[in-house]
Amino acid sequence: MSKRRGIERRLRSYAEIGEIMNAMKNLSIMETFKLMRFIGNQRRVVQSIEAAARDFMSFYGDLLSLPRPRETVYLVIGTERGFCGNLNETLLPALDHEWKTQGPGSVVLAGSRVAARLADDPRVVGRLTGASVVEEVEAILLQLASVLRGVPRPLRFSVLYHRPDADGVTVARLGPFPDPGQSAASAAHYAYPPRLNLEPMHLLDQLGEHYLFAALHELFYSALLAENQRRIQHTERALGRLEERSARLMRDRNRFRQEEITEEIEVIMLSAEAVQ
Repeated sequence: MSKRRGIERRLRSYAEIGEIMNAMKNLSIMETFKLMRFIGNQRRVVQSIEAAARDFMSFYGDLLSLPRPRETVYLVIGTERGFCGNLNETLLPALDHEWKTQGPGSVVLAGSRVAARLADDPRVVGRLTGASVVEEVEAILLQLASVLRGVPRPLRFSVLYHRPDADGVTVARLGPFPDPGQSAASAAHYAYPPRLNLEPMHLLDQLGEHYLFAALHELFYSALLAENQRRIQHTERALGRLEERSARLMRDRNRFRQEEITEEIEVIMLSAEAVQ
């Protein structure tokens, strides 16, 4: 009977663990739907800034001969929570490769899980709290602005993150200004230059800040969506294994219970024979 009771305790524990993992899975599913809506809206914002940059630079292309960025910021977007596979581990070799190919710079880590793996790395100039839900991204970008306050301008970013529905690490390189993409002649949409309320150089500088802020929003949303997708897959596999173990334990419990019933019947029969 002690074996059967031990199995029943384990089954109750498995049931509690299953409820927790199901809750994690359901929260990730809800966050995934929310993030997909946010990413779509943010992508349209970035595209509108890029379109404005193309129109602007088609008339002010001479401003492209600006000072080259003096500092590269390697922004590594990891996770704040676990149970998402090896997302954080795969970012580290990708960072080392970028460092070797693009040159040294300032490393900023987003997410406590990836920050713990580079706790004593001298390249790291800042560690940010990772996002658990989409509403936290805004505060993280404000932390990033505070960390980079003393870094020489202009900046360029190499953002290492995981993209939804993609294997491996994605590297997004963001310059200090939106890339006009096409040449001035092919990108021009209007016959006359835009009427500006600011000096062209000042406008381009402000446009660059808005572009970086919007583009980083999109990348953080994408990284958080990839994390939640991986967590859903991870919990589904874990729940499958938990169900298999529970099924084995239930078979063992039934077998022990049958043995107990058999022993009880034998005791009753022996008692009856003794009475006779």
